[in-house]
Amino acid sequence: MDGEVAAVMAARSGDRQAFGWLVERYQRPVFNLAYRMLGTAGDAEDAAQEAFLKAYRALDGYDPRRSFSTWLLSITAHHCIDCIRRRHLREVSLDGMPAWRRQAGPALDPEAEAQAGDRARLVRAALALLPAEYRLVVVLRYWQDLGYAEIAEVLGESESAVKSRLHRARRRLAEVLCAPQPGSWAGGPEERRAPGAVAAALDGSSECVAIAPAS
Repeated sequence: MDGEVAAVMAARSGDRQAFGWLVERYQRPVFNLAYRMLGTAGDAEDAAQEAFLKAYRALDGYDPRRSFSTWLLSITAHHCIDCIRRRHLREVSLDGMPAWRRQAGPALDPEAEAQAGDRARLVRAALALLPAEYRLVVVLRYWQDLGYAEIAEVLGESESAVKSRLHRARRRLAEVLCAPQPGSWAGGPEERRAPGAVAAALDGSSECVAIAPAS
């Protein structure tokens, strides 16, 4: 954390190399959050660039006692919600700012890649059907792996409000994932079950019902 705060202090003084270090450190979680919220790589890249630009401009207001990652994800989250509400992304130029790039993941064999693509499309489709505020708490909890206190800090809300919203979001997502697909036979529980990998992305269960909160 000391090195991180030192980098922030240096960036405040105009050291772009120090800010570039922060970009390199957090480009993946920022991109991943934007991607889960906005649904496409292009929109996520634009949103990530905007989030870093906003963070750069707001460095003087950053409180070093606060987690920098939480502060940065809060900026990203609110920008993504604004993007969703506006239904378009504002063009941003980052001329002169430190370059950043999305990091490539490990290569998959063709069959695994096809299966992963199907799962990813299903997850994106399900998330896209959630209201932006619900989508955000799901992404922060299950893809950013933040605790309730961290999510509350990102959103500027109480932990109880976060838990309540996540409860409703999980139920809505369960309804989406467990709904029979058009043209499919809905005669038994197997046919109404979401793919195991999608449910596992939420809490490690292959049962669709497991993603819904306990009553």
